[in-house]
Amino acid sequence: MDLTFMVVLVIALALFFDFTNGFHDTANAMATPIATGAIKPKTAVALAAVLNLIGAFLSTEVAKTISGGLIREGSEGVHITPVLIFAGLMGAVLWNLVTWLFGLPSSSSHALFGGLIGAAVVGIGLHAVDLSVLLSKIILPAVVAPLIAGGVAYLCTRLAYGITRRTDPDSGDKLVQKRGGFRYAQVFSSSLVALAHGTNDAQKTMGVITLVLISANMQKVGSGPELWVVGACALAIALGTYTGGWRIIRTLGSGLTDVKPAQGFAAETSTAAAILASSHLGFALSTTHVASGSVIGSGLGRTGSTVRWGAIGKIALGWLFTLPAAAIVGALAALIASLGTTGVLIDAVVGLGAILFIFFRSQRGRVDHANAISDVDAVGETVHIPSKKERDRLAAKARLAERAAEKAAAKAVEKAAAKVAAQEAAERAARAADGAYATGNVAPARVTPKVPKAPQPDQSAAKQEGTP
Repeated sequence: MDLTFMVVLVIALALFFDFTNGFHDTANAMATPIATGAIKPKTAVALAAVLNLIGAFLSTEVAKTISGGLIREGSEGVHITPVLIFAGLMGAVLWNLVTWLFGLPSSSSHALFGGLIGAAVVGIGLHAVDLSVLLSKIILPAVVAPLIAGGVAYLCTRLAYGITRRTDPDSGDKLVQKRGGFRYAQVFSSSLVALAHGTNDAQKTMGVITLVLISANMQKVGSGPELWVVGACALAIALGTYTGGWRIIRTLGSGLTDVKPAQGFAAETSTAAAILASSHLGFALSTTHVASGSVIGSGLGRTGSTVRWGAIGKIALGWLFTLPAAAIVGALAALIASLGTTGVLIDAVVGLGAILFIFFRSQRGRVDHANAISDVDAVGETVHIPSKKERDRLAAKARLAERAAEKAAAKAVEKAAAKVAAQEAAERAARAADGAYATGNVAPARVTPKVPKAPQPDQSAAKQEGTP
């Protein structure tokens, strides 16, 4: 197959992946402000799209990690070929669409890494992948970043609730809390997350396109993405974001967590800070992982929350399987592509057929801004925060139990007092009787000693003796 045609085909598929990445991760930025009513869904999606577009131009460090770090470079350029990159992208795209169809929270970033790694290992060998870069800039940040973001979100939530707590200065009773200002602050914090998403996720596609240009000797080894590549990727992810990704939003934000403005602000700020710092360092993070860690941390920061470890385990398993599952699909596509032009055409036809099937299958239950539920809330299911009705019911039960305990305590006190009074009365009566005897006014009662009866003879025996 003509090399130029292959490069064009890979670039087109990469931009399509960027598009799916946009609608797959829309809710990571806008889930909580939509849930709290800080911003309308359509406005939130449009704002996220614009900020994704802007964020894509702010940094290229993550792109360099993909284009010149993950796949080893040889004496004549990188080891991987445009055909293998095409196979890896096919694995990432198909996994993205399958998880989108079923509303499963997954990482588009890890799907991309898995597809590329699977194709490279099958087509070249394990030595084509730089395992040190994979560990230090992809796997390790995937584990550490959500924990850090969750810890920061927990502290921020506790701080926000502590600062805004209101009590009556005289009685010390809790007053109505004034935290409505956080709802407006969420517009800023969620916008920051959307901007950060553009700085990290859009760059991964830039890195892939740069990688294929280098592998085809159309760009120098070690160089960063060209300006037209940055612009194309920015536009693709922005368009994908604007489509909304409502099906994912419905799964992850189903109102299972009672998100409050202060909690949402803390989660979004923590997410944005973690992603921006990682983009600066060239760490290829999963926005889904970081946003989920922040939601869990902010939920734990609220009083009365409990952790559902089983739900956390299920979500973690979904994340864990994303990279190897995409790698398997990428490896299968690479095996087919190894047949030559015929194999590439088979990959393209099968992939296009799967994409069309998923699209038409998804139309059976259409999801849009009218019936979508936010994406990140599925993770919020892992932290249970009692609703107002639950809190009122628990408070009523506590009051009933307290009154019952007070009644029981009062009865116990009365019973003990009556017992003590009876004992005191008996003692006074005994003392009065002793006093009367001592003064001679009352004769002591005569006590007649009991005399034991003499044993009687056995009458039956005597009768027997007197009988002739």
